[in-house]
Amino acid sequence: MSQPMIEVKNLGKKYRIGEKEKYLALRDKIAHPIKAIKSLREQKDFWALEDVNFTVEPGEVLGIIGRNGAGKSTLLKILSRITPPTTGEIKMRGRVGSLLEVGTGFHPELTGRENIFLSGSILGMRKKEIEKKFDEIVEFAGIEKFLDTPVKRYSSGMYVRLGFAIAAHLEPEILLIDEVLAVGDAEFQKKCLGKMGDITKNDGRTIIFVSHNMGAIQNLCSKCLYLEDGKIKKIGKTDDIINLYLFKNSDISEVDILQSHHVKGNGDVNITKVSVLDSKKNLNNSFLINEKINFKIKYIVKNISKSISFWIIISDSNGSPLISSFQKDGGVLLDPILGEHELNVTFDEMGLLPGFYSVSFGIFSHEGLVSWEFSDWVDHCLSINITEAFVGGKSYDGRWGKIDRKALWY
Repeated sequence: MSQPMIEVKNLGKKYRIGEKEKYLALRDKIAHPIKAIKSLREQKDFWALEDVNFTVEPGEVLGIIGRNGAGKSTLLKILSRITPPTTGEIKMRGRVGSLLEVGTGFHPELTGRENIFLSGSILGMRKKEIEKKFDEIVEFAGIEKFLDTPVKRYSSGMYVRLGFAIAAHLEPEILLIDEVLAVGDAEFQKKCLGKMGDITKNDGRTIIFVSHNMGAIQNLCSKCLYLEDGKIKKIGKTDDIINLYLFKNSDISEVDILQSHHVKGNGDVNITKVSVLDSKKNLNNSFLINEKINFKIKYIVKNISKSISFWIIISDSNGSPLISSFQKDGGVLLDPILGEHELNVTFDEMGLLPGFYSVSFGIFSHEGLVSWEFSDWVDHCLSINITEAFVGGKSYDGRWGKIDRKALWY
């Protein structure tokens, strides 16, 4: 029998939070012993991952799911050797390519062309090997016009397209992909998922795929791992794990984002808290068909150079987008004012039929209505449950579709 491509044993990652000072020198401890003891008491250990154990076989696609802050991205950073583990050991048998946060692994001052060769060199590939794949990478990424432009001038979408193209075409034996694909447009996401399917079926490469898109996880992954609070809740068949995850997360109506989220954009504006409320402005995530649904978004502005606007997406239980509303499409841009702010979004008639749905939020910074840049994004952080309702003496059923729309019949 062949050995597993990835072996993770007793893995743990500890961070220290609440620290008031970066360090206390010996002279400080002698001069201010009470202050030193107080500082140590204020430090708290936080385990982002604890006692994580799993293996991934050659050619296997492992999906990793869990709420924001569950430890998914931390796990991939450890596997990518970006950050070391606190406890445990990892064995990786093969070259590792990764696509994590937007721009990870790129040198901002180098051009797209130069970063392709840099990434290939980091993977241990020779110049001839990279040149052989060069045209395919450029074509897949669709950045021909900007190939000799420094990547610091690329948009978030261009970063993602080039990053995925490099990771997929330079043929690492192990490919690690975070939910960064959510930044790309729908057409490119479909293209990426198709490529991932090809390289597992045809090339037999091993993939670990982190995503909130349950449909993508279901289609690509033969096995799934469910992380909760840094620990493995369960690992097993993809369908079983997805059903468990959806059931466990069907009642989320408010989330403190900053406690469980790493920024996925330029960081000019960050989402800090999101809530879903009923018509009486009470926290609630259970609604009847066409009942008014309110969302409250709290955010903090750190950079005031550009205007901002918000995007909200409602997705089905598989993570497929059904309804979206982009604030800028209505010609509305918000003036950026430093500090914390609150925004409310109301849907009078969403038209969703009974079932569980998830909600994602995004923020974009603008120079006019045309040129916009990705600032922050929070995937599938809230859930709403549309309950069974009887209209006109007949029961609506999920088998009839996802959205109810009135039409003109003649």
